[in-house]
Amino acid sequence: MSSNSVKTTLKKEKIAIIGSGLIGRSWAMLFAGAGYNVVLYDIKDEQVTSALSDIKIQLEAVKKSGMLRGTLSVNEQFNLISGSNDLEKTITGAKHIQECVPENLDLKKSVFKNLDKYADESAVISSSTSCLAPSLFTEELPKREQCIVCHPVNPPYYVPLMEVIPSRWTQKNVVERTKELMTEIGQVPVLIKKELPGFALNRIQYAIIGECWRLVQDGVMSAEDVDKVMTAGLGPRYAFLGPFEVMHLNAEGMQNYIDRYASSMKSVSADFGPVPTFDGAALNEIVKDMNSQIPLDKLEERHQWRDARLLGLAKLKKDMDVEQK
Repeated sequence: MSSNSVKTTLKKEKIAIIGSGLIGRSWAMLFAGAGYNVVLYDIKDEQVTSALSDIKIQLEAVKKSGMLRGTLSVNEQFNLISGSNDLEKTITGAKHIQECVPENLDLKKSVFKNLDKYADESAVISSSTSCLAPSLFTEELPKREQCIVCHPVNPPYYVPLMEVIPSRWTQKNVVERTKELMTEIGQVPVLIKKELPGFALNRIQYAIIGECWRLVQDGVMSAEDVDKVMTAGLGPRYAFLGPFEVMHLNAEGMQNYIDRYASSMKSVSADFGPVPTFDGAALNEIVKDMNSQIPLDKLEERHQWRDARLLGLAKLKKDMDVEQK
């Protein structure tokens, strides 16, 4: 994430956020933290009003934690965010349009048809979709070359990865401008060069979930112990290192790691079972185990616990990066 040592300058450009849910609110905070004027759109006034109230509370909370983005005060950032239920006014003149509606293909097509209608010729029209390839909802649009996917990780304020996915007709300068903008607001963009279901993060995540599920399904481990493999084993090092760097450091470089362990990796990988159906006895066992550990009426409390630790980790990484410089 960006350091607060560089003074944040106020920008004249407008950012349009379409959808005032949790992700839309996070986008608004990220752009305001970088000094952009943000217009947050939703269909109903009460939804926008509620979102703005929550944003103010969230900005105060991150300020208290020492993790407020940029150098502008809470009030200065909040004053950069306005609400609207007029889609045309929201989009007109925007440098970047970020759609944040629910993950439904027909809805995306409908929304993007309107975004395409009102967007400026130079605007980037971006979706927050987590799985849908951009070509699925932009192919028939006159301004499809301006369309791209920019998928954040929840919660974006503390987890800065941003997957950038163009379609085959997206202009190269749209890709570059999007990556530059994401870097400017403190995120970490990665380029997905080909349209794939689930992009990169979810493909890797689902591969992990699939094997975790099989371990429970086959009676090898409990759901609780599977989670401990991540929280007490893989998780701590993956918080700082990617899998390739882990391999590189766990031997005398990558080539040496492959020389040592390729045979084991192939034999273990060949033993993986088929894709789970995520139902039946295994589902019942995992649901029972998770509900026992975290009852449904305690989910919000656990959400807060999670966010506090993600915040703490983000602060630790930020402080260590500053020390290293």
